[in-house]
Amino acid sequence: MTISLNKEWKMYIAIAFAVVGFLIMSIGLPDTFSTSAKMMTGIITFGIILWTFEPIPIGLTALIILLLMLIFNVADMAIIFSGFSSPATYLIVAGMMLATAVNETSLIKRISYKIVKKWGSDAKGLLGSIIVIQQIQAFFIPSTAVRSALMLPVSTMIIETVDAKQGSNLRRMLMLGVAYGGVISGTAVMTAAIGNILTVELLNRFSGIKITYFQWFFYTFPLWLILIPTIWILLLKMFPLPKEHQSFPIIEAEMAERIEKLGPVNQKEIRCLVILIVLVGLWLTEPLHGLHPSVPALIGVVLMTLPKIGVASWETVVQINYNTVLLLSVTLSMGYTFVDSGAAHTISDYLSVNWFLELIQNPLLAVIVVMLIAQVFHKMISNVSTAVVTLVPIIISVSVNAGIDPLAVGFVTGLTCLFGYVLVVESMPNLLVHSTGMISQKDFLKPGLYATFLTILATILVATTWWKWIGLI
Repeated sequence: MTISLNKEWKMYIAIAFAVVGFLIMSIGLPDTFSTSAKMMTGIITFGIILWTFEPIPIGLTALIILLLMLIFNVADMAIIFSGFSSPATYLIVAGMMLATAVNETSLIKRISYKIVKKWGSDAKGLLGSIIVIQQIQAFFIPSTAVRSALMLPVSTMIIETVDAKQGSNLRRMLMLGVAYGGVISGTAVMTAAIGNILTVELLNRFSGIKITYFQWFFYTFPLWLILIPTIWILLLKMFPLPKEHQSFPIIEAEMAERIEKLGPVNQKEIRCLVILIVLVGLWLTEPLHGLHPSVPALIGVVLMTLPKIGVASWETVVQINYNTVLLLSVTLSMGYTFVDSGAAHTISDYLSVNWFLELIQNPLLAVIVVMLIAQVFHKMISNVSTAVVTLVPIIISVSVNAGIDPLAVGFVTGLTCLFGYVLVVESMPNLLVHSTGMISQKDFLKPGLYATFLTILATILVATTWWKWIGLI
């Protein structure tokens, strides 16, 4: 009873805090903000607080924000509803449906078991397997949450098999491997993270800059290849293991048994793999055919559910998480309305002081500055989607005021918002891992700070070499 009352009070306090935030912003902002800009900034503040503390479901918060934008008439109704008609929304919906279809087969389990069987007989290989499996999944499953959710049962089974006790270095290392592996898995594949899709959509809408699936990969794959071993080495160094936890011959036997239970590769798995290869091929060849990534994703859904050809029933695949659909659609609408209301432009004017505009005239300095801003902003605004749709339009507007190309700074801003290692609420992989009860928030702090620092250094390294060589900056 006491626990229930505490939860209720926390819910009421969070909602009250959100209402106060809304009132402060909508009433207290200076007159340089128009009435619509004040109201929109207040609505975003209200949403940020509710999404951070989650006193109510994220989908319900999204619906309330949509209603507030409509009731206060902060923009034309077509703008407010535009997030629901965006190709990005259909890409995410199709991605979730594809993930459900793939999960109806044993393909991902089989791949995961085989990798762990081959490399997981010692601590280094086991951690590496957990991280690498999610990187492979990123090409086929366009959702960090789904990838981490698929990895958690395997990781939990491994922890139970090797009897890693609560609070042990092995347990913390493996669970953070799932979380951080999930975070970096969205780096190189445009469709692998909502933040990437939002960044591409916002750059296209507000700057007329189109980034294809191939271009995103071309820009980011060096950073991705650096981060994979970096996170692996970091976790091994942060959580040294005693000798008895460095070798696990039992894992190979356990994986062999599980592979045997799956039986031989069946026609369903083969069809699933072929469809996924066709889908990735269509994404990679976007410059040739010009189809938005949502179109191949929808083609994939059709192929996955067609009788005789597909691998899953339509009734199963259509049961997706509508919280995520509402979250994405409304955050996109927030971004569009944030700009249309004039709020983004007014805030960018405040940032456009002479010393700052002069600072970002240097392309490399501009990348470093917006990266640091994005890291701090993401810590304050835990929800990745909200951080991206709020900050990217501001950075685009500031870049216009500075007379520089918004591509590099907008792209880096959105990309940096993916890398949330310190706080549980910074990413869905972190939240999912924490929700198992096997790891606490304090376990994220020290390795998360190191991971953040190393990611910043890795990004600067890529910026001074690869991005410079290819002309991105």
